[in-house]
Amino acid sequence: MSRKLIWLPAVVVVLGAATAGAQVTKSPPVDAEQVLRVPSVEYRKDWAQLGTFSVLAEKPQDGAKELHAVYTERKNVEAYLNDGKFPDGAVFVKDLWNAKTEALPTGTASFAGDVIGRFVMVKDAAGKLGSGARFGDGWGWAFFAGNETVKTVTGDYRIDCLTCHEPVRKQGLQFLQGYPLLRK
Repeated sequence: MSRKLIWLPAVVVVLGAATAGAQVTKSPPVDAEQVLRVPSVEYRKDWAQLGTFSVLAEKPQDGAKELHAVYTERKNVEAYLNDGKFPDGAVFVKDLWNAKTEALPTGTASFAGDVIGRFVMVKDAAGKLGSGARFGDGWGWAFFAGNETVKTVTGDYRIDCLTCHEPVRKQGLQFLQGYPLLRK
């Protein structure tokens, strides 16, 4: 019997996805605008988890090298299910984790290890939440390395963020295919 990779439900394999190391500008950490900071609430416990993405290791048989879990408040899920749009001010947090892979009784499995960092996106279709280089295309954008919650290394979202999000522009710059909670 061959060993198979066992993945959690709702895991989507994303090849070539951006990671913390993909920051192009290598901006020094600066205080993020208040609206872009990692929320102080226990979002992993209290918010809805939209989905989890698995980024494979160089050798797929080694499992995942990273796991990305995306969260938003439940009211944003309800708004999207009602009218197909996220409301202005909707906050999304994507945790990036180094993955650990082990042989378990069910097969080879990858799971979250240490946190790499967090991406925060805030819906800003009206363009009222900010006007600097971390705002545009209807969103505010920021990445926070490790456990940092205030200082971002995102300099310009057009350089640091759009490279990965451009392919899903028709989906509002969100990877909706990985969010089973939003499927009707």
